[in-house]
Amino acid sequence: MTHTPQRSIKSRAALAGHPLHPVMIHFPVAALMALVASDLAYWYTQDPFWLRSGLWLAGVGAFGGWIASVAGIIDLVTVARIRRLITGWSHAIVAVVMLSLASLNWLLRFNEPGAVLPWGLAISLVTACLIALAGWLGGQLVYEHAVGVDVEKSP
Repeated sequence: MTHTPQRSIKSRAALAGHPLHPVMIHFPVAALMALVASDLAYWYTQDPFWLRSGLWLAGVGAFGGWIASVAGIIDLVTVARIRRLITGWSHAIVAVVMLSLASLNWLLRFNEPGAVLPWGLAISLVTACLIALAGWLGGQLVYEHAVGVDVEKSP
């Protein structure tokens, strides 16, 4: 059961009133989810193409995720109403763990491409689960707490 918040929580990391964090996360999330498919394709085919695509997907996911996290950190640190939300801190902690694993996964692939099996695949699967959890918590911030949503203008 969700409730309509009385006031929205404005994002400080915004451009023309539009929060940047939700805009910036799409490519890193897509890359890290596609990484699971790439790892499974490599496991199934042993085609080196999937090793190369996995390296790039892991890199785009990790580095793009850290860049996107800057906007989220700005909001968490500078907006007192967000700092008071357990959901905000939970989202941030899960995201940091997830991005740390994604970075480890990229580094593993960069240093030892053959290490995709089994460790790269295992890290990709755990990362995907953490992305789902971070996304659910992020959805709670938007839909239950109106972070970055202008509810005053809604009909």
